[in-house]
Amino acid sequence: MKKVTFEEATVYEAPGHHDVVLRRFSGKDVTGAEKFWVGMSHFEPHGGAGWGYADNACEKVYYILEGQMTVKDATLKDVSKEEIDANLAKDPKYYEGHYWKLNVGDCFFMGPNEERYFENETDYAVKTLVIITYPGV
Repeated sequence: MKKVTFEEATVYEAPGHHDVVLRRFSGKDVTGAEKFWVGMSHFEPHGGAGWGYADNACEKVYYILEGQMTVKDATLKDVSKEEIDANLAKDPKYYEGHYWKLNVGDCFFMGPNEERYFENETDYAVKTLVIITYPGV
């Protein structure tokens, strides 16, 4: 067993992320956990994570602790924010299954190789608990 304090968590960077502080609380490098790692992402207002994970075979779970995060799947990769907003104004379910607004207490699962885009579209910080398996698990 091992306790990890906030101060002991490993701060790291991830490709495609901006205006975010990433911390790993458990994993091979922190606690020796072999099957998955646990972290927390603190996205500043308008921070996010660009398109990614199409080539990542790991399972991922995100749990919103604070704020609101917008998530889009790969079908919306070439659709502008203006077009999305216009279509959602006409029909809030227009992009159902491809576009999500995650709020406090919401949990979001991504399977292997599912490409996504995260953005904090608000003027408030977003905190997200992150659980990701290691490759081959």
